[in-house]
Amino acid sequence: MNSGDVPRVDGQLAVARAFGDKSLKEHLSSEPHVEMEMIGDDTDCIILASDGLWKVMSNQEAVDAIKDIKDARSAAKRLTEEALNRRSSDDISCIVVKFQ
Repeated sequence: MNSGDVPRVDGQLAVARAFGDKSLKEHLSSEPHVEMEMIGDDTDCIILASDGLWKVMSNQEAVDAIKDIKDARSAAKRLTEEALNRRSSDDISCIVVKFQ
């Protein structure tokens, strides 16, 4: 298969459409990356984000950026804006869960 046979949108791999395409299984994986973590009393928040955030920020940078923001929605917006400020070139999705 040459790269012209892979589904594309605006010249980029159309991953969402390609996951179900059996002919692309050798190129794509739809298996999620899953980890289990214990949430203790000292846990302040959980940040769930796509590569668009993590390619431009470390875990600690993300936590530091929102440590003084009490509202989870505002914290997620702050992280998204920071990823854009850092010129992230990937899709940016972010959910913050705050424990109070």
